[in-house]
Amino acid sequence: MATTNIPRFDLVDLRLFVMVAESNSLTKGAEKVFLSVAAASLRIKSLEERLGAQLLYRNKRGVSPTRAGEVLLEHALRVLDEIEQLQSEIQPFSQGVRGHVRLFANATAICEFLPEVLARFFETNPAITVDLQERLSAEIVHAVSEGIADIGVISARVAADGLETLPYKKDQMVIVAPQNHPLAELSSVLFADALEYEFISLDSRSASYSYLQQEVELLGRAMLKRIQVSSYDAMCRMVEAGVGIGVLPETTARRLSALSRIAIVPLQDEWATRELRICVRKQAELRPFARELIDFVLQI
Repeated sequence: MATTNIPRFDLVDLRLFVMVAESNSLTKGAEKVFLSVAAASLRIKSLEERLGAQLLYRNKRGVSPTRAGEVLLEHALRVLDEIEQLQSEIQPFSQGVRGHVRLFANATAICEFLPEVLARFFETNPAITVDLQERLSAEIVHAVSEGIADIGVISARVAADGLETLPYKKDQMVIVAPQNHPLAELSSVLFADALEYEFISLDSRSASYSYLQQEVELLGRAMLKRIQVSSYDAMCRMVEAGVGIGVLPETTARRLSALSRIAIVPLQDEWATRELRICVRKQAELRPFARELIDFVLQI
């Protein structure tokens, strides 16, 4: 089988060429990579010979890239940028980090369950880093299936075909209302009845908003949104001020009720009791420190 002679590229040559082409000067380019003009000229000439193409036009005012030089410049910039990114991402491991886990979770898990768990985990595992990202449960399932995430924390109502799942936590969705609101006097309420009132909702890009909107659509109703906010804390502050009512996990509502004068009313709907599950592709294939994190999460 015939083989093609592919020229080998030296990173010093690529950096030199970029500096020369961008400054339109062999002298300035050589200075920027700490080479003599003679050495730089020799390297550029050698590079042109290996590629079989003239890379620079030379004139009295300096140099400028040929069409071949412009192509090389475009790719060289991309290669050097990738090298720089590689160095920044690999650097933590050279400083003693021995493991990195990609953990995707829904909003409830991130706000209420994982902060304390991760804080305690890092105390006993300082050499492990965790990339924690909030996603919708369906997106988390896809990410774990495709290997984008190592571990996912999802709603049990979402299908996780092909993945191994483990039971994690349960949370109850509740209504939060001003203390003088008609709903504040109730021991519990159906979500459909609560839709008669104006709501404070989370931003439409949040996982919790999408989850709640699905239930609204299943009822064939619309949510009267007075205002959208970016966090549950802001939601409870708005509720306290009498702007409207909101829906959030009970664990979050109880925590924030210490800071805001709000009434907490449990939702009677079946969907309001949510089970969280941990999902992975295959436990046996996880790296040891990822399995260690799962064991730690399940214990707390």
